[in-house]
Amino acid sequence: MTQISTLTQENAEIIANNWHYDGIYQFYDMKADPEDYQELISSRQRGDHYFQVTNEDVLIGFFAVETTTQPFVLEIGLGMKPDLTGQGNGRKFVQLVLKYVQTTYHSHKILFDVAEFNERARKLYSDLGFITEHRHLQATNGGKFSFVMMALTL
Repeated sequence: MTQISTLTQENAEIIANNWHYDGIYQFYDMKADPEDYQELISSRQRGDHYFQVTNEDVLIGFFAVETTTQPFVLEIGLGMKPDLTGQGNGRKFVQLVLKYVQTTYHSHKILFDVAEFNERARKLYSDLGFITEHRHLQATNGGKFSFVMMALTL
């Protein structure tokens, strides 16, 4: 049975230190960005807005929920276990996260900020009803990279 709960320290360290993606997706390895890494492994910095997704006690993914300056608008960041990616598991995973966020936070709009090169994620989000709001450069992983802000109005 799939469950969502607050991200434990043990699982935060597994994600930060052991999850490594192949090819261009190495961009999403937590060690690729020292600030992201530090936030993930620090329980104080994670606060109460990081969650884990488990299936029969096996960690399959995580997500973070950030409030924005706009009421009822949330930004979601997420990651799925590397050996589960690229196999059609993303849709079910993202739908589970969206359902949890809608039920828990009663948001009216959800944002995903996606690296522009990640066509796989952008297509999935588009198929789920997200639209591109804008493109922008974002400092991360030791450089500036093109990102696409995608939004779903509920």
